[in-house]
Amino acid sequence: MGKESKSNTTAAPAAAAGEFKLVGFSNFVRFNPKSDRFKVIKFHHIEFWCTDATNAARRFSWGLGMPMVSKSDLSTGNHTHASYLLRSGQLNFLFTAPYSPTITTPNNSTATASIPTFSHSACRSFVSSHGLAARSIAIEVENAADAYSVSIAHGAKPSAPPIKLSDSVTISEVQLYGDVVLRYVSFGNPNPNPDEFLPGFEAVEGTASYAELDYGIRRLDHAVGNVAELAPMVEYVKGFTGFHEFAEFTAEDVGTTESGLNSMVLASNNEMVLLPMNEPVFGTKRKSQIQTYLEHNEGPGVQHLALASEDIFRTLREMRRRSTVGGFEFMPSPPPTYYQNLKNRAGDVLTDEQIKECEELGILVDKDDQGTLLQIFTKPVGDRPTLFIEIIQRVGCMLKDDEGKAVQKGGCGGFGKGNFSELFKSIEEYEKTLEEKCVAEPATA
Repeated sequence: MGKESKSNTTAAPAAAAGEFKLVGFSNFVRFNPKSDRFKVIKFHHIEFWCTDATNAARRFSWGLGMPMVSKSDLSTGNHTHASYLLRSGQLNFLFTAPYSPTITTPNNSTATASIPTFSHSACRSFVSSHGLAARSIAIEVENAADAYSVSIAHGAKPSAPPIKLSDSVTISEVQLYGDVVLRYVSFGNPNPNPDEFLPGFEAVEGTASYAELDYGIRRLDHAVGNVAELAPMVEYVKGFTGFHEFAEFTAEDVGTTESGLNSMVLASNNEMVLLPMNEPVFGTKRKSQIQTYLEHNEGPGVQHLALASEDIFRTLREMRRRSTVGGFEFMPSPPPTYYQNLKNRAGDVLTDEQIKECEELGILVDKDDQGTLLQIFTKPVGDRPTLFIEIIQRVGCMLKDDEGKAVQKGGCGGFGKGNFSELFKSIEEYEKTLEEKCVAEPATA
């Protein structure tokens, strides 16, 4: 952000209070104190609540190249909710919608839910307030019961106490932000069936025929939340998880002359669970995109999900082929000058042919002191200007784990600090097109 607008940009009033204080990207010193309060393994799944799980799942399956692999619905004996699981690599997306609460089974039982934390009233209220949105960010932990008790002891707000789904599988939930919950899932050590999802789900027949849907997406890299006030939410989540501060950005780092945000990224010990959170800034020419989200979402929630691809060029070619036939549309590409300067910024990592592909596909490129990040953002996936998807590929930062296997360090290449202004400009232009339609037309006789 330019110096001219710096004096007009302020954080939310509460963000400056208390012990928490953003220092900005340049002054932030990354340090991993290994402070988790319980053992965290990785992201396990994202659950979306919606009104029609069948069609929502099929749209995401087609648009992202994620086959439907498991189900829990009327055909499996679940008379409470319909849930369909999509999978690509380690990425699991679960879509859940309610059946009528008056439905009973032949033995007059209503307790048929495969996700026992599901609530008819909560789901209907959630969808009414937020539309299609992420309800649960599920992380695999060593012991879901212990994670819950430790979290509550350190200030987490309870959502669902530990429930054993089988002899080895346990889930529990605590409140994250807004109506979003952080779900703990544990499978015993080690997980005896890593390819299975959760008890109560059955394999979808004909999954093999979906092989052509594989577009190269492999895992969830980070899940971003928008909140009204960053300071209290960061302290809350850090307090009960023990997660450490991984990166931060202020409006001066990532804003434009018209709008901006403040952001903090929290990470687990192994830095494979990354939870960025954003707050709006005020006093800018235009309303912050975060504030627009909060208004349309009727409160805090998941803003976007960053999906890591093993080959972002292949992923984008497949996704763009389907953009206008049931898939997802993308934010406008940056101007040609962006790519003319890209060789100077990333020519040591990308070939001329890859830079050309970036321009053709609209991919943004950024670097930090450790690696390189390729990224692109979809337009909002639903009716509201809220939830969207980010596709990324990280290059560099390869390490060896305890077993000697090559692994990539979490967050390699950063989070696109150098591209935020381009993204913001795209969002601003998109929002302007919506505002133009809101101008009242003269009344007619």
